[in-house]
Amino acid sequence: MTKTADVHVALRGVSRVYPASAGHSSVHALGPIDFGFRRGEFVGVVGPSGCGKTTLLEIVAGLTAPTDGTVEFEGRVVRGDVPDGIGVVFQEDASFPWLNVADNIAFGLRRAGVDGAETARRVDYALGFMGLTDFRRAYPAQLSGGMRQRVCIARTLVLRPRLILLDEPFGALDQQTRLLMGEELLRLWRETGATVMLITHALDEAAMLCDRVAVMSARPGRFIGEVLTGWPRERDSRVVSTPGFGDLTGRLWSLLRDESRKALGMA
Repeated sequence: MTKTADVHVALRGVSRVYPASAGHSSVHALGPIDFGFRRGEFVGVVGPSGCGKTTLLEIVAGLTAPTDGTVEFEGRVVRGDVPDGIGVVFQEDASFPWLNVADNIAFGLRRAGVDGAETARRVDYALGFMGLTDFRRAYPAQLSGGMRQRVCIARTLVLRPRLILLDEPFGALDQQTRLLMGEELLRLWRETGATVMLITHALDEAAMLCDRVAVMSARPGRFIGEVLTGWPRERDSRVVSTPGFGDLTGRLWSLLRDESRKALGMA
């Protein structure tokens, strides 16, 4: 049983209903959900398309208010705006095309009023950590998709979030790049000790990266099960070639198959 002191994020009775609009009835998108994230844990969330995964992330981040229930981060209820200590990375390229790599990474620090010397130190560290030092003066248009995503992750990293929320961060990348970016993400997680929540459609990505994978039902999205991966903290992409990896993805699919059929109207 998880000790109360170990719970970093707690969802209690969280649901989201979108009200009726002209010509459309109300939509029960999510919940109710009760769930806890342990401090320093890497948790994945998978589910059928349209089940409310992104809505769930936005509620945890404070970007969307739940219709019912509460989210607590470090013992405090999340109410509006992204609380200090939470960083969010979305699938879409969120780099600023008019800023070079270094200035993109420094953007949040400058906005927060961090002094110049500390900003420079953190940016230099992030550039080195993410393998971007040689591209510090390059602009996003000059970078590959994977490198632009590294810029977005670095921009979050320098703010030193204690909770990192990732919404399909590698969805636009090819499989080989996803594996390598996953290794970078695991290294970031170990380095920072942050709690991580990953939303993904890719079962192999969830099985490789996460300590625990929570599985959601078709809309309204609820948690219907979870799979513990059992990987050591010092893992990398080589786990995909181990005998147990296929079993993990198979277990996830066995939980998801019927729900995915419901989401597609095939059940």
